[in-house]
Amino acid sequence: MSMWKTLKYAFTNHCETRENHEDEELRSHYYKATNRAVIDAVKELLSSLPGAELVSVSEERGEICAQTKRGKKLFIVATVISVRPFETAVDFSATTETKLLPFDFGHSRAVILDLYRKLDARLPYIGSGLNS
Repeated sequence: MSMWKTLKYAFTNHCETRENHEDEELRSHYYKATNRAVIDAVKELLSSLPGAELVSVSEERGEICAQTKRGKKLFIVATVISVRPFETAVDFSATTETKLLPFDFGHSRAVILDLYRKLDARLPYIGSGLNS
């Protein structure tokens, strides 16, 4: 990653993924699984974070919100979208609550990359940014 992108992610407290993100690591991940299986895996993954609790789960809309209470406080929104049968996309949005400084030194980006890494190990990963 270039120096500019490193600074850009270090001096913000929010990070999110999308289909055609400039950073290839932050593009939407696709899994060969049903919408229900992916939602269950994401719920389990978010609730297993240290000090995390699920705030809201809307399975009809494919949104799962979680908040951590210990350490650096995070608010995470996971969006699960069924593209085709047995092809489901997952996007994350993470915001770090900071008190003194308005940035988190890349913590929110690191959390998203860790969530994707763990989800890739649990579900059959197809690729990133497939429909961009």
